Amino acid sequence: MRIDILSAIPELLESPLNHSIMKRAQQKGLLEVVVHNLRDYSTLKHKQIDDYQFGGGAGMVMMIDPILNAIKSLQKDRDYDEIIFLTPDGTILDQKIANNLSLKKNIILLCGHYKGIDERLREHIITKEISIGNYVLSGGELPAAVLVDCIGRLIPGVLNDETSALSDSFQDDLLAPPVYTRPAKYGDWEVPSVLLSGNDAKIDAWRHEKAIEKTQARRPELLRNKEIEP
Repeated sequence: MRIDILSAIPELLESPLNHSIMKRAQQKGLLEVVVHNLRDYSTLKHKQIDDYQFGGGAGMVMMIDPILNAIKSLQKDRDYDEIIFLTPDGTILDQKIANNLSLKKNIILLCGHYKGIDERLREHIITKEISIGNYVLSGGELPAAVLVDCIGRLIPGVLNDETSALSDSFQDDLLAPPVYTRPAKYGDWEVPSVLLSGNDAKIDAWRHEKAIEKTQARRPELLRNKEIEP
């Protein structure tokens, strides 16, 4: 998979994309992430990428030209499955969206800034709009890093144990069950005996039960349209 990120401040993406699992994914050749500075695609003297909004009002707007120039330049080399704008008023990112995007081959992520991008780009160029929550950040770089991480770890071969991602919270609309590690007893705190039993069927049943209990207690809305199997 290849992900191209269009950013006004590409430096913000250096650390999240070049360490840990995302670094290993790229080293293995399973994921390619390329960050582009939008100012490189501006035709103006001072590499300007924003301007005042028509109708007045506070805040600047990202211009059409630099963004469209960048997208057209990338499209010369490959076709893109999605051109995604990271924006607070987009569809809230969830595991189902991440699962779907992890199956794509080429994606462009556009990081918003200021008051956003010229609406005509959203009407004619952007194919999907994603938000990571109902709040506003200074720019779309952090959401882009979140989305890349969320997608990247789902690509087969990225995680050492591919079944790990399948047991994450939200994969089956349930929160993940409690987890424990050594020592089995820490003072008066003990690991549930079923996890030490070696009985895989009982362990699976216990985890499923605890996942339902945890989801009911913390995120009951996830269970509203879900038929729970015993």
